Amino acid sequence: MAKHTRVTLEIGPKGKKVVAVAPDWPGLERGAKTAEDAIERLRSYIPRYSHVAKLAKMNAEFDAIKNVRVVEQYPGTGSTDFWGISFAFSSIDKQAMSGDELERELTLMRACWTFFDEVRSRVSAELQKGPRGGGRDRDRIVSHIFANEQDWAKGLGVLTPDGAMLTDKGLKAHRDAYCHAIRDYHSQGKLAGKWPLRYLIRHTAFHTLDHAWEMEDKDLTAKQA
Repeated sequence: MAKHTRVTLEIGPKGKKVVAVAPDWPGLERGAKTAEDAIERLRSYIPRYSHVAKLAKMNAEFDAIKNVRVVEQYPGTGSTDFWGISFAFSSIDKQAMSGDELERELTLMRACWTFFDEVRSRVSAELQKGPRGGGRDRDRIVSHIFANEQDWAKGLGVLTPDGAMLTDKGLKAHRDAYCHAIRDYHSQGKLAGKWPLRYLIRHTAFHTLDHAWEMEDKDLTAKQA
């Protein structure tokens, strides 16, 4: 029998956007105007996510996936409709995790970080602009990622000093503290602020991957060579 991966659909309250989320693979999420298009977009990103699974040493499990299976639809927020990004919690996000399940998700989140670091080390500093000249360069994207994680970490009681993540030592310390705090909150059955830990992990992984893929897509290295 073909191996399937679970997918949940987050429906914006006005029906403008739908986000397809693969809850077993943190970071694998795509939004579109319809459920069908969101599922198809997610499927199209499976080959790109395979590098993350390989970094996590889960490629054999991931490569066995042949299709997706929708297991839940749930209401999103106004931000779901506006951004086409998941901002609400499915029933799976709210489920308790075993220690092994937590470690699996943390391993995948760390793999997303590693992939992001690989991408930012090889793409051009200047990135391709949008049709009206808009868009951020590489370093602004990196700063955006770090600023958001610094903010989310506060929900875990982790206070990362401004600028600390711009050094290898500071970035490692932040990420180690982030994971340690998630483990600590898990052991106490606590939320990260208002966020379930499953959501925090997948949202962190998604945000990291989404911008890594953006940098890949806008890389000017080949054109500058």
